[in-house]
Amino acid sequence: MEILVLGSGAREHALAWRLARDEGVRRVRIAPGNGGTAAVAESVADLDVLNPAAVARHAGRERYDLVVIGPEAPLAAGVADALATAGVPVFGPRRAAARLESSKVYAKEQLRRANVPTAVAATFDEPEAAVAWVRAQSRPPVVKADWLAAGKGVVVPETLEEAEGAVRALLIGAVPGARLLLEERLEGREVSVFALVSDAAVLPLGAACDYKRLGDGDTGPNTGGMGAYTPVPWFGPSEVERTVAEVFEPIAWRMARDGAPYRGILYAGLMLTDDGPRVLEFNARFGDPEAQVLLPMLDGELSAALLGVATGDRGQMEGSLALRGGAAVGVVLASEGYPDAAATDRSLLGAEPSGPADAGPVLCFHAATRVTPGGYASSGGRVVTMVGLGRDLAEARQRAYAGVAGAQLDGSQLRSDIAERELGE
Repeated sequence: MEILVLGSGAREHALAWRLARDEGVRRVRIAPGNGGTAAVAESVADLDVLNPAAVARHAGRERYDLVVIGPEAPLAAGVADALATAGVPVFGPRRAAARLESSKVYAKEQLRRANVPTAVAATFDEPEAAVAWVRAQSRPPVVKADWLAAGKGVVVPETLEEAEGAVRALLIGAVPGARLLLEERLEGREVSVFALVSDAAVLPLGAACDYKRLGDGDTGPNTGGMGAYTPVPWFGPSEVERTVAEVFEPIAWRMARDGAPYRGILYAGLMLTDDGPRVLEFNARFGDPEAQVLLPMLDGELSAALLGVATGDRGQMEGSLALRGGAAVGVVLASEGYPDAAATDRSLLGAEPSGPADAGPVLCFHAATRVTPGGYASSGGRVVTMVGLGRDLAEARQRAYAGVAGAQLDGSQLRSDIAERELGE
């Protein structure tokens, strides 16, 4: 099998790494990739992954057996639609189905229609109307942008004044017609649950917890994600199966019934409240950094499962993967100034990218890097994810932080508390 992966982050490095390890895969290419992805895949650096026609022409010419779309932007641009029309198997939902992520308003409506529990919310496209609604509340609502924001379009304010400021900051200067979702703030534990979905078929992959805030103790601004771990001790197989029955299957049925069948990875962000699980959001792709910890935990032929999803072959989709034992912890090394103004062109040492032969116990997935005569340099915010694998979370965590300790990036930032809460430290 020959596979093209679209994207340039650590998630796509992890995807290419895991696919290249499959016996049935002859070659993996990646567009555009990053400085470290040459360790696992040949780069197609000049392909515009946001141009559906260009991607479809390239894929048809190269005769890939499967195209795997990593980030959300190509999905929202309709790249999966163009590939499907060209007869190229594609792992990733078409634009209409990808609205589960690209439009939080649409996702909220689908949750309501599928009778899936979620938080109460209101939608606004005018700043003053939204501010008036905020001022009428007794507690600050969660403020969500109804557009793609690279994982940073959600603000969880502590006061009504902060909520008002977030409304103005997001809506003022946004494109005409842009909408905000103002949602009641739920209390409880958060967890992300992942499943492969192909029309009405659902195959759960597992659960993970990520860390969105920049600083230890969930302080500082929201980021694209500073680390993650799996498994989640308090959210095991029975809870995952409940999520399949109460969230994934109803949504998959609703999407198919509405003429927008879903084919790809779907992850549900859940809040476990005193009244039961509530869906906070959907993502139409593997999370980042969740993918970096989840993918190493999958045994079997990932390529076959993804092809089964793309082609609607339920037997191939469900019979190709199994979840291995042990644990994985990922720690993101970010640039100085991230997320507001990330420093670039800083030398990166001690972070050799993982290749197909690497099986751990420490994996290094590159994100914002470029090749230099001396090795690698940073080119953006989140630079690498170090993943430790172990028999349990304690061992995996120790190995992840040992990997980070061996990396050198001037002015780097990281969280020191990834998975700490599960160990009572």
